[in-house]
Amino acid sequence: MWLLLNVCVFCLLQYGEGQDRATLWRGNDRSGHCQYTFTVPSPSETSCPPTASGGPEIEGLKTRLSLLEVLVARLTGGETRGPGLGAGSQAGLQEALTQAMGDRSLLQGEKEDLERDVEGLQRRVEEMRRETERLKSRPCYPQSPLVPPSVPLQDSGLRLAGDAGVLSHLVSNAGRQGDTGSLRDPAWRYGDNAGFQELKAEVTEIPAPSTEDSTGCGELISIGEPVSHRKADSIAGKYGVWMQDPEAVAPYGGKMVWRIDTVGSEVRQLFGYEDMDQLSKGYPSKVLLLPEPVESTGATLYRGSLYYQRRRSRTLLRYDLASESIAARRDLPHAGFHGQFPYSWGGYTDVDLGVDEQGLWAVYSTNKAKGAIVVSQLDPHSLAVKRSWETSIRKNSVANAFVICGRLYTVASYTAPNTTINFMFDTATGQGKQVALPFRNKYRYNSMVDYNPAQRKLHAWDNFHMVSYDIRLGHQ
Repeated sequence: MWLLLNVCVFCLLQYGEGQDRATLWRGNDRSGHCQYTFTVPSPSETSCPPTASGGPEIEGLKTRLSLLEVLVARLTGGETRGPGLGAGSQAGLQEALTQAMGDRSLLQGEKEDLERDVEGLQRRVEEMRRETERLKSRPCYPQSPLVPPSVPLQDSGLRLAGDAGVLSHLVSNAGRQGDTGSLRDPAWRYGDNAGFQELKAEVTEIPAPSTEDSTGCGELISIGEPVSHRKADSIAGKYGVWMQDPEAVAPYGGKMVWRIDTVGSEVRQLFGYEDMDQLSKGYPSKVLLLPEPVESTGATLYRGSLYYQRRRSRTLLRYDLASESIAARRDLPHAGFHGQFPYSWGGYTDVDLGVDEQGLWAVYSTNKAKGAIVVSQLDPHSLAVKRSWETSIRKNSVANAFVICGRLYTVASYTAPNTTINFMFDTATGQGKQVALPFRNKYRYNSMVDYNPAQRKLHAWDNFHMVSYDIRLGHQ
């Protein structure tokens, strides 16, 4: 303390030299300790400058507030910029934000798809549970036991059905022992200790009547579950058409798979794959550029040619795959086009071409038909109309249509996961009727359904996915 006091006194003498107003005060502070206080007036300042209100705490808050303003400017991309935040950084942050939002939307879509798949699996489990309960409730008929020779015929539970002579050789040659009345066949030698005698009979199987016709043509009686083969890689493949030629000719075989992604204003690419395995892997062996653009998902393949509707017209084209050129063209008389009479999902599906066991077909409508479906059989060489039928069902009330064995079938919905084939028109009789055959839209946006008579399958394009369905036909 003495050292501090001497230093302070020295400072006072040096600073206060010539000043008569320097004072020294000594006294005890609140805790009782001795405290020296020196008061020295400023030699030049008449008053002390004002200090910032709040002291260092306020300055710290101001610093933190500035940092927060910089961070807010970076996140929002607003006008306020912190030090070193230029236009390039701002653009980068905006791009990152956009990408994050896109990823969020994609993940949300995948989540919804998974939830739908889970719901479908739960429904299948419930159906299987009900089927199990139904089978458990069915009575089980006891099997007939082996008949020991010591048991009388009337006690054995055996009855002769129909002609009693069926087992007459057993009855006529039976030997009796005492009063047992048992049946024995003397042709079978056995000892006295034989435990039982086994009766044998030849059984001829008579097959039960079947409603299925595996060789000829009959009415459609069922459609199997969809089998997925490939998912398109880009937005151009949300809608499309994929097909195999049921009567392929050189240089391409029947295993060749062809595909067109139909989203776009100038659809002209035709992709070819050697087989289904190459399709599933996404390795095309052939890419053809069509000379004229395709309209929607109504194209089909038949006898080495691609048949399709030219964009924004009712003109039909036959493109020969071998020569890679247009082999025939013809207007489909009075057919609506480019959105006049589409299917219920739209997509300019005014003209839908298909193939069955009887040849090439066109499904469309006209002003005369007032939107009702018209189905016409075409000459595959010249594209001329051979014969037409007008149905009673409106084209824009159904999601899709296809022809099997000369019968037109329509799909009720393109989005419902469990919908039906709801209408059938028979060109042989000219009569139509309502039907209700279950049909699955697994991915909930089915834009194309076509029949392949060689494989007895339906090909479909369901929301980026190329799928197929097995079918069963009844008797002709």
